[in-house]
Amino acid sequence: MFQVIQNDGLARRGVFTCPHGTVQTPVFMNVGTQAAIKGGLSAADLERLGTQIELSNTYHLHLRPGDETIREMGGLHRFMTWNGPILTDSGGFQVFSLASLRKITEEGVTFASHIDGHRIFMGPEESMRIQSNLGSDIAMAFDECVENPAEYRYAKESCQRTYRWLVRSKAELTRLNAIPGAVNPGQVLFGINQGATYQDLRIDHMKQIADLDLPGYAIGGLAVGEPTEVMYEILDATLPHAPADKPRYLMGVGTPANIIEGVARGIDFFDCVMPARNARHARIFTWQGAINLKNAKYKTDPLPVDPECDCPVCRRYSRAYLHHLFQAEEILAMRLAVAHNLYFYNTLMARIRAAIEQGAFESFRREYVQRLSRKT
Repeated sequence: MFQVIQNDGLARRGVFTCPHGTVQTPVFMNVGTQAAIKGGLSAADLERLGTQIELSNTYHLHLRPGDETIREMGGLHRFMTWNGPILTDSGGFQVFSLASLRKITEEGVTFASHIDGHRIFMGPEESMRIQSNLGSDIAMAFDECVENPAEYRYAKESCQRTYRWLVRSKAELTRLNAIPGAVNPGQVLFGINQGATYQDLRIDHMKQIADLDLPGYAIGGLAVGEPTEVMYEILDATLPHAPADKPRYLMGVGTPANIIEGVARGIDFFDCVMPARNARHARIFTWQGAINLKNAKYKTDPLPVDPECDCPVCRRYSRAYLHHLFQAEEILAMRLAVAHNLYFYNTLMARIRAAIEQGAFESFRREYVQRLSRKT
């Protein structure tokens, strides 16, 4: 399923294969929370923008339209007409960040829907059943997401509970895949490393979950408010204990500089709402740094959104036009900006892969971490 085909320092160039295709890594997963990219992009748009893998949200799709409905429609791939690989998160992060009145027990979590307040129970088995109905290629294990900063004692107890939930997630997905009529019997499970910002907890937990010999491993609970350098320190401490022959996924990260630094430490998969969310507010990523197209200086700027970009938006439209669309609050502004930012992220990953192949990743890192961190 996963093969590292070249190393450049700790950076890895790999290939991940699943029932709906092959993914070249390192890769950024474009986030379609509710089976759609916010900003008016379709599955056909994702194909044109170079998307390799799409990520959707278990919690949101369970609430609307319902995972049973999606199963009845043939699974998430058919429902959203996306033929490439899909990863679904477990719903754990949303349960702990969006839901109110949570009650955590060994069995799972009882919580109130953020939509209408009705009570819902979700545990490892429920999360696996929802993701099985969705039919994604990669299902994420149900875990507990603790807040940062977290007390050491609670973070340790949470790690232990997350491990027990991972064992149950693995058993349940194995059972579901064996049932005749499974939407995607080739669905695989990625485990999630937790431990807040405590290096010893992170290391112990990674060693523990690595023994389960899962198809992939994620680092969760980072990029949630802790300083960037703390995140890098956790990665430096934890990743040496992750299986070298399995893909590594840094959840919810991040900026272009974060991604480059993650690759430098051995990460293969990334996701973040940032490119689409920023785009909807006119904040655009370019190869010379980030710009805000609402700024008055772009009112009569005839240049493409990014003169160094060859995306469909940059080949056709000017900064002045998008500035006007944002000022006029036209929906087209969001659609074009999101398309550009997703193309930029997908192209960034392609350039990272090329740099690793050429043995030039470190020079790429030195140049682009600084350049892409600029804001103008």
